[in-house]
Order: sequence, then structure tokens, then C-alpha cells
Amino acid sequence: MKSRRFSILFLLLLCAAGMKAQRVLRLDLKETITMANDSSLSAFRYQNMYLSGYWEYRSYKAARLPSLTLNMTPAQYYRYITQRYDSQENVDVYREQQMLSASAGLSVAQNFDLLGGTFYVDTQLDYMRNFGDTKSTQFSSIPFRIGYQQELLGFNAFRWDRKIEPLKFEKVKKQYLYNAESVSEEAVSYFFTLAMAQADYELARDNVATTDTLYAVGEQRQKIAAISQADLLTLKLDKVNARNTLKNAEIARKRAMSALATFLNLDRNAYIELELPSRPRYIDVPADRAMVLARENNPTYLEQRRNVLEAEREVDRTRKESRFNASFNASVGFNQVADNFSAAYRNLLQQDLVSFTVSIPLIDWGVRKGKYNMAKNNLNVVKIAARQEEISLEEDVMMTVSDFNVQQDLIASASEALDLAELAYDQTRRRFIIGKSDISSLTLALNRQQEARKNYIQALQNYWLNYYKIRKLTLYDFETGMSLSDRFNFENRLR
Repeated sequence: MKSRRFSILFLLLLCAAGMKAQRVLRLDLKETITMANDSSLSAFRYQNMYLSGYWEYRSYKAARLPSLTLNMTPAQYYRYITQRYDSQENVDVYREQQMLSASAGLSVAQNFDLLGGTFYVDTQLDYMRNFGDTKSTQFSSIPFRIGYQQELLGFNAFRWDRKIEPLKFEKVKKQYLYNAESVSEEAVSYFFTLAMAQADYELARDNVATTDTLYAVGEQRQKIAAISQADLLTLKLDKVNARNTLKNAEIARKRAMSALATFLNLDRNAYIELELPSRPRYIDVPADRAMVLARENNPTYLEQRRNVLEAEREVDRTRKESRFNASFNASVGFNQVADNFSAAYRNLLQQDLVSFTVSIPLIDWGVRKGKYNMAKNNLNVVKIAARQEEISLEEDVMMTVSDFNVQQDLIASASEALDLAELAYDQTRRRFIIGKSDISSLTLALNRQQEARKNYIQALQNYWLNYYKIRKLTLYDFETGMSLSDRFNFENRLR
């Protein structure tokens, strides 16, 4: 019985260990960035922002195509008292009126962007049945009519849409790439926060083992009076502090691990182990080249161009509304009225329409002029704001490129410093064990090693943060020499 219980307990422990092992996720920096752009909540949000802009542009394109509309009133019944003139009695009288009517029409319209008008082709059929003193039935038909209407001097919204809407969609695409690089930046930040916490934990764990060993050596050396009681107490204090540091490092590591798992949309209890990236190769990033690419690709420039165009559109609209307006409408077709359906489509009569209307504002107490002046002033404000935004972006590009080039040199020196610090600590520890070095030298060497390790990780973090920031600002990969938009398939975002 005891053997059976032991076997069951052993199997449960194995299952628990297997489940724990399944939750271990080993990631390097590239895998972390890929997961962030595929699975993070930020990536989902930016993808839906892109899709919203995509369908807005599709709606604009669809509005430029011919539209087919069916208008129907299947049945309409009137019963009311109306005033009528009695010619025999030469008086007005009130009579009851009953009428049943129906109508249906089919129309095709096509906007003409260049002039701002609309071509249309339509057909119409109306039915009317009177139930009063004089009963009658009539059908009125317009078998075919073609026409064109437009504002002659008015505001042409179609022409402005042709300028603004493609620019808006181009900005949406560039903004999606920009946001994707922002997600990569976030991933780098979370990755190295955990990497630093992981390094602190490993250093603290190694420090615990080292202080235990040194304290044991110190006890042996104190017995032969090789070190003083004060030095032994210092070693014991280092041992206690090392264990406390390990506990704090473990808490910090768990928090950083949970933060990264949450960002990647993983189970918060997932155990993540990181592999630090190797020392990156040197990448030449000319500042002038980065500036040119930023002007070509950065969505901020597209956004400012859009703002200026929209402000110019408002100036154009208010200027034309402040003056007189004229509209034109012309159509040619056929129509007929008959007592039955078939007769309504025989012996058609030609229907012609030409209208020209003029609207002249006489007195509006300066309302239109005020709107026009407001639009002009707003245009000046938008242009100044756009230039300020561009200057700020240019400064950001220059500083980021400069920082990136500096970080490339810092990584080399940080890597060299780490190698030297590890070698110095190892030699000092060996010398302390054989009694040729004191406790102060050992502590100093350990602190230098830990500091060098942190500095190297920090240099890696700063390098990759600046690298992905440059990609974000320029939408260009200097490592491969390719534009991000050229190798990105936006149609995949629709799936």
C-alpha cells in the first residue's frame, strides 16, 4: 500500500514538473520583437487603426464610382378635405378627396471630380387613383432621362478630396509601420528590463555561493589567525547581505517577467528565460541620409501636409461662399401620361430641362467675410505648427543618429570592460583564497564585475532602442538597406 502511494505521489510530482517545464519559454531579442508585433495588444490596436483607415479610403474610392439607387413608395393613401372652386356656382367649396398613389424610380449617378458636377441617368413611374366624385386612374412615366448638374462658381469638394484622401491613406500606411516600430521599441525595453533583472538575479545567486565559500575559507583562516575577527565578521555580513539581495533580485525578476509576459499577451505565470543578443556588428548610419529618408517616409510629414491641405480647402470654401454662386442643371428625356400602364410607354413626348440659378448674398453683416478671414488665419497657424513639428522631428533624427553612433562605440568598450572586470575578480578571488589579497580588494573587485555586467547590458539596451527608433523615424532598415514599406505587404493586414 505504501509502495502504491509512493508511486502515485511520484507520478504527480513528475506531471507537475512536466507542466512547469512546459511553461518555460526561452526567447532571444528577435523572437521577442516578432511575438510583440504578432500577438501583443498594442499590435492588435495598431492593426485595427490601419484597417479603419483602409476602409475609409475604400469608401472614398467607391464614392468615385457610379452609384445605382432604387427609390420606391409602394403605396400612399390620402383622405382629406380640400378646397375646390365650383365654376358653375362661382364659389369655393370644400370637398372630400381620396387618393391612392405609388411611385418607383431607378437612377444612376456619376460624380465628375474635375468640375465638381454630377451626371445622372434615371427612369420613373408614378401611379395615381382618385376615389372622389370623379374617379380616375393615371400612370405617369419617364422611361429615360439623362442630365448633368453642378455648381458653376461654388466650392468643388471632389477636387479637394482627390488631393487629400490619397494622402490620408498613405499616411495611414506609414503610420502603421511607424507604430510597428514603436511596438519593437517597447519590446526592447521590456526585454532588457527582464534581462537586467535576470542578470541581477544570476549575479546575486553567484554572490551567495561565493560569499558562502569565502566565509567558510575565512573561518578556517581565522582559526590559524590568518585574518582578524573583524574581517571574519565582514565576510559573514557579506553572506547575509548576499542572501537578502538574492531575495530582492528574485522579486524584481518575477515582476519584470510578468510585465514582459503581459506585454506579449502570454500567461502571466509563464516562466521566461532570455538570451542576450551577441555584440552587434557596426552599421553605418549617415545623418544626412537619415534626414532625407525621414522627410520621405515619416508619417509626421504626411500629417502636416494633410493639415495644410485641409486648411487650404477651408479657405477655398469660405472664399467661394462669400461671393455669389451660380448653378446649372440640364436634362433630356421622354415622358407620358395615360390611363393605363402600357399606354404610358407609347407615343412618348420629349422632356427638356435647362435651368440656371444665381444666389447673391446682399447683406449678412460680415458673417461670410469673418469666416473667410478666420480660415486664412487658421491656415497661417497650421503652416507655422507644421514647420515647428518638422523642425522638432529633424532634431530628433539628428540626435538619435548621433546617439546610435556613440552607442556602437560604447558597446565595444563595455564588452572590453566586462571581460577585464571578470578576469580581475577571478584573480582577486583566487588570491584571497590563498591569503595573498584582503577582503577590501575582493569586495571592490566583485563590485566592479557586477557594475561592468550591468553597464554592458545597459549599452546593449541603448543600442537596440536607438536602432529601432531610427527605423521608426525613417521607416528604413539600414542593416539590410531596404525600405520598410517596400518589403511590407499591407494586404496581409486584411486577413
